[in-house]
Amino acid sequence: MTATPRRLADLPWPDVARTAAGDVLAVPVGSTEQHGPHLPFTVDTDIARALAERLARARDWIVLAPPVPYGSSGEHAGFPGTLSIGQQATELLLTELGRSADAFAAIVFVSGHGGNAEPLRRAVRTLRHEGRRVHFWEPDGDPADSHAGHTETSALLALRPAAVRPGAAVPGELRPLAQILPALRRGGLRAVTRTGVLGDPTGADAAEGQRILDRWAARLITASEAWRPVPDSGQN
Repeated sequence: MTATPRRLADLPWPDVARTAAGDVLAVPVGSTEQHGPHLPFTVDTDIARALAERLARARDWIVLAPPVPYGSSGEHAGFPGTLSIGQQATELLLTELGRSADAFAAIVFVSGHGGNAEPLRRAVRTLRHEGRRVHFWEPDGDPADSHAGHTETSALLALRPAAVRPGAAVPGELRPLAQILPALRRGGLRAVTRTGVLGDPTGADAAEGQRILDRWAARLITASEAWRPVPDSGQN
């Protein structure tokens, strides 16, 4: 494990040029959207960035890009402060970003927001069709705890405890996402939860959040072995 991840934010271009042909660029992809009355708008970006940074610490052939802090969050539009660029713009942004990363052997998008999954998959398909080595990874989760519930609140308590307001945490909609998806698609999150929460954050705990982050990071690092460039073969 490397002591310090290689971040584009800290490097001049000659340093990148020396190794880019054998490196994988990790791009955290998040959102700026409501996360209930107790969490900040940057939860998805915070988690994606933390996981991508752990990957860059664990694999010296990973270069960490600055995060993409906006995505497709239209379902949260009923809650003030949510900023969404929509599916088409998200897909285009990530497609063009991937095209611009040709100096690297490959690119992986580490997503922290479920609403980005479809535009991300379409962007990856386009980039792969063009012959680029592109990958997409996102953490797993309980379908009945999919937004601002126990999992995300615990993770934020581990990452940014000062940004969490435990006293404002209240249970939200507890049905699995698949059951509420039709209503959510018709009327947005406001149609299924007044608080913006899907799950129950009231028992969230920083120690549990650390275990969740550790598990996600371990899975991401394991998955990364399939993305590592193979010297001289030109294949992943």
